[in-house]
Amino acid sequence: MNLVCLGEYLVDFFPEEVGQPLKDVSAFYPKPGGAPANVAVAAARLGYASAFIGKVGQDAFGLFLAGVLAREKVETRGLRFDPLARTTLVFLSKPDANSYECLFYRNPGADTCLRPDELDEDLLRETRAFQFGSISLTNEPSLSATHAAIGITRQAGALVCYDVNYRPTLWKNAEEARQTALNMIPLVDMVKVNDSELVLLTGNEKMESAARKLRALGPEICVVTLGERGSYIQTTLGDAFVPAFLVEVVDAAGCGDAFLAALLCRMTEKSNWRSELNPERLHDHLRYANAVGALTATALGTIPALPTATQVGEFLRSSDEREN
Repeated sequence: MNLVCLGEYLVDFFPEEVGQPLKDVSAFYPKPGGAPANVAVAAARLGYASAFIGKVGQDAFGLFLAGVLAREKVETRGLRFDPLARTTLVFLSKPDANSYECLFYRNPGADTCLRPDELDEDLLRETRAFQFGSISLTNEPSLSATHAAIGITRQAGALVCYDVNYRPTLWKNAEEARQTALNMIPLVDMVKVNDSELVLLTGNEKMESAARKLRALGPEICVVTLGERGSYIQTTLGDAFVPAFLVEVVDAAGCGDAFLAALLCRMTEKSNWRSELNPERLHDHLRYANAVGALTATALGTIPALPTATQVGEFLRSSDEREN
């Protein structure tokens, strides 16, 4: 197994209009979503073996989401159904094509109800990379389940990646979110943030020194996504920056998830992921991941927009021809 993702799987309701606040949106379109599920599907679209561990409601939305994973050839034996809690819903508004605001409906949501005893430990032991995000850390028992999964995968030698994925409305305040993230970072091999999350966690607006500050907590790798500017990675052996590809953006939601799936799978194609930490290899991996993220931005909805390996290859060849 190349990649196992744990966390929220939900239904995103995308707005009919761009530029309207949530209260003024006239209609919504339901799409499957949730960052870890997006990452798992993105990996499968690229031709890698991926699996998802999480929980949905035993309701129509949960059955819909399970069907999406099955069609996308994501391993689902780690997916659980809750008979009491409903599948989480998220309503989105889009100030512009490059940003969005979220309103979560979960009280509680089924995604927060995953228990440690419900984990598929065989999946966790056989994967080369394990990815999770902050949303599974906001409530129990999913917080304890996440900690248990980290312990299993680290013991098995997998690359453990934490996507901070800060969602303000799910926390009491920014300091609670910040402290939870800082407590989690020492337990992982890779931390992935965007530029605003990097400042939130470190109080430092200088990217290189802020990334070093996070790595000083324990991770060997810090990845920073910079939207339309590109991406940056810093490791124990050096760093690399790759500018973004210019595309016509339709919807930037989920581009970071697609980027992360590509990066994790490329870094763990070989059994020893630490052999991929030299700057030259990192530059190649970032460029590929940037291409996957860029293509995801060219269509509405995250999972429907995720590219295949063939599409990424054609996109990169076309970009190389233009550059030459």
